[in-house]
Amino acid sequence: MPWTLDLFGWTVNVLEASAVAAGFLGVWLTTRRNIWCWPVGLVNVTLFLVLFLEARLYADVALQAIYVVLLSYGWWYWLRGGSDHHEAPVTRAGPRLLAVLAVGVVVATLVGGWGLSRWTDADLPFQDSFTTAASLVAQWLQARKKLENWIVWIVADVVYVGIYVVKGLPLTAALFASFLALAVVGWRSWKREASP
Repeated sequence: MPWTLDLFGWTVNVLEASAVAAGFLGVWLTTRRNIWCWPVGLVNVTLFLVLFLEARLYADVALQAIYVVLLSYGWWYWLRGGSDHHEAPVTRAGPRLLAVLAVGVVVATLVGGWGLSRWTDADLPFQDSFTTAASLVAQWLQARKKLENWIVWIVADVVYVGIYVVKGLPLTAALFASFLALAVVGWRSWKREASP
């Protein structure tokens, strides 16, 4: 395998390890509302795009490509999306918006899972589709600096950990377990700053 390195009798996927390191750093920076979360996130999603392509998790591949766009938008919005084109504040999403997004996740999960199971050799097509849809919603909410992004991330991260354990990607599973913990930290930190 081109991405592996044997260290002290343990085979390490260097691509996965690099993606994990960038991912952890990016999420940690996000919990602190640090603008560097966006360029670090771009490195992270590029590495994961390649990793997931090799693992035949095609919905996750598509997700990483879309993340490039959402991360670029989030970077801009955090810097210039607030009033008078200054830094945007942390705000809350309303119940109507959250309901629409929840319905969108359900529909996308069903349609995506059906399509992946019918037309590809994808593993875990419905789980993969759910985490993809939920992650898109969470990332968009995060780009808009909405507090509820962390709740969506918590739900998605629980499912992600299971997927990566099943797929034999232990470092990625550990990363998403740490994302779960960081999402709790992010929720608490952002909640103090959220305006109604």
